[in-house]
Amino acid sequence: MDEKGAAGEETVMTAEDLGENARRLWRQAQALNLRAAAVSPATGRLPPLLFFTDPERTPRPWETAARMPTGSGVVFRGFGQVEAVEAAQRLRAVTRDAGIRLLIGADADLAAAVEADGIHLPERLAGEAARLRAAHPDWLITAAIHETRAEFPVRDLDALVASPVFPTTSASARPVLGLDGLARVTALGLPTYALGGIDAETAGRLTRSGVCGLAAVEAVRNAFSGD
Repeated sequence: MDEKGAAGEETVMTAEDLGENARRLWRQAQALNLRAAAVSPATGRLPPLLFFTDPERTPRPWETAARMPTGSGVVFRGFGQVEAVEAAQRLRAVTRDAGIRLLIGADADLAAAVEADGIHLPERLAGEAARLRAAHPDWLITAAIHETRAEFPVRDLDALVASPVFPTTSASARPVLGLDGLARVTALGLPTYALGGIDAETAGRLTRSGVCGLAAVEAVRNAFSGD
């Protein structure tokens, strides 16, 4: 689908515009978000589905983002690439017009420069949330978590992204959390996304997990490829 309609206005994607795989993934994410919001109403303000970008696996992430539905989210991870600024700018243009939240991975300066909606922190930087919250009170701030520990700095975070929940082919994957490990993360009391090995099949195993939504790289890319 073109990014603009015939009259030159931006096209807003809805569930009815999506292919079967995309509709299934989006509705599963929405169902998880609604279930979590019934317990914690503030969770309902979070995107049900997050698309995590990767320079190698998603080289043109703005094309995927352009096909995602209003209310979803994108986490742009530039990993220091020279093209990161240009890619972030292109993503901001697409996501702003489509009503999609854009978070920048780790780089607060880039997030501010492109007027992103927030930032996603790697686990090692989770402690930076308090400083970032003071500087950017309106930002959505999330952090990765790969193992549970009582002293994990949850203050000033809006949500956690637990990974990998299921086995994944990612070269940088940590030990699999499984549903038991995921339960220990959700017990920390913050809205939690499931990342790692997520697709329309494995998402069905998360119905009673307490997660607030789904996060994925390849599953989102494939579902929203437009093919």
